Amino acid sequence: MGSEALSAYRAVLRATRKAFAGDTLMLRESASELRKKFDENRHVTSPVELSRLLEEAREASQFISTMIVQAKLNERGGYEVKPEKVHAGATLEVPSEEILKSYTQK
Repeated sequence: MGSEALSAYRAVLRATRKAFAGDTLMLRESASELRKKFDENRHVTSPVELSRLLEEAREASQFISTMIVQAKLNERGGYEVKPEKVHAGATLEVPSEEILKSYTQK
């Protein structure tokens, strides 16, 4: 199961790197949170629990890849969202301008 866990870890990490490309804060925080979650479960030995955790990692990777689209500040001072083909059929929830502005001020 060790190689499966490493593969799952890398898949989620790749998904976050793509979803948060160019956003240093989100890249750093997501990598840190991912590492923390995998470290917390490092000593799990139950096959049932391991299977559940691996499935959660696969679902997280899929969710991040298909459901997260970052809004980017454009030259007009507004935000643009550019979904890709993998986002087709997903429901897009755009955060308010206030939320986006508070994030950029951090």
